[in-house]
Amino acid sequence: MIPLDVESFLTASEEQDIVDAIKLAEKNTSGEIRVHIENTSKNHVEERALEVFSVLKMHNTKNRNGVLIYVAVDDHKFSIYGDQGINKVVPDNFWDETKDIIQKHFRNGNFKQGLVDGIIHAGEALKAHFPIEDDDTNELTNTISKG
Repeated sequence: MIPLDVESFLTASEEQDIVDAIKLAEKNTSGEIRVHIENTSKNHVEERALEVFSVLKMHNTKNRNGVLIYVAVDDHKFSIYGDQGINKVVPDNFWDETKDIIQKHFRNGNFKQGLVDGIIHAGEALKAHFPIEDDDTNELTNTISKG
């Protein structure tokens, strides 16, 4: 495996493309999407994703419809964590489908496109189940967080 780290995982331009994808995905939904990148999860990737979800206070959204895409670059692992509001309404296999979309690109080293496509896919589900509200505000920042 090729060693990676947070700083070499994405270029500044690729990071901006991901932020733009988040803005696009959130345009027609009250849902919130975040991406967090760090070198290693230090434990099970799903457990770490839940920890980061909590640290980023993503559970504080009005409809509990936040989605975190967590990437541990040196571990070559990622996880998607959806809050209880979104998990109640998406099909059981939805996150597996989203992971497959991302994984297909990651296998080819196309990390940006994997994240963009995963974000857009999650955004479609959020739009279907949590359409934009008249009083909607962007509850969470769209920037990529790093650990």
